[in-house]
Amino acid sequence: MQAGNAHYRSEADLPSTVCMFPLAGALLLPGGRMPLNIFEPRYLQMLDHAVAGERLLGIVQPALDGALRADGEPELCAVGCLGRITSFSETGDGRYLISLQGVCRFRIVQEVAVRTPFRQCRVAPFLTDLEEDPVMAEVDRPALLKAFRAYLKANELEADWESVSRADNAMLVNALSMMAPYGPAEKQALLEAPDLKARAETLIAITEMALARANEDFGTSLQ
Repeated sequence: MQAGNAHYRSEADLPSTVCMFPLAGALLLPGGRMPLNIFEPRYLQMLDHAVAGERLLGIVQPALDGALRADGEPELCAVGCLGRITSFSETGDGRYLISLQGVCRFRIVQEVAVRTPFRQCRVAPFLTDLEEDPVMAEVDRPALLKAFRAYLKANELEADWESVSRADNAMLVNALSMMAPYGPAEKQALLEAPDLKARAETLIAITEMALARANEDFGTSLQ
């Protein structure tokens, strides 16, 4: 079971209808943490609704092709991730500062007609995210760390290697996926990877392609 999912052991523990928070370029994964600064009025209302209820939000990207509904709202990607509100505070100027912990991915079944200013959808959770323990999953950790080191070097960035060395495979893969500065399509590919091993392989491939493009731009070869 993913860390932090003690509240949710089966589909019966999850609501069938969830508030949707569309965020382009955002990636929340099971067990991951996402801080958010909420200021738009309808999403302030969404937070009030969620905190008074199940404390769950659906983090989902707008459709990658930019498609819009008749009312001008974006269509949504089919797959997102449920996040539990684990911390909540209000600022003096009316904003909410929250932290979400990823619970499990979901597939949107149907958008519900509601009178609330925020959108709600019926969802089907990815139950394998609740059941499996990915900590010891087979991941090519050396290849992942090699790609990560190369990316940091190319972008003149540093990392806390002591923390990286202590992280288990699930924490490492999901944390690197969430913090990677890639675009919406890449983020969605990482979200929809069927398991941790596939997500690690996808992250390595995306990183290697980004490094290859950067080296082509600068007329150098990848070592």
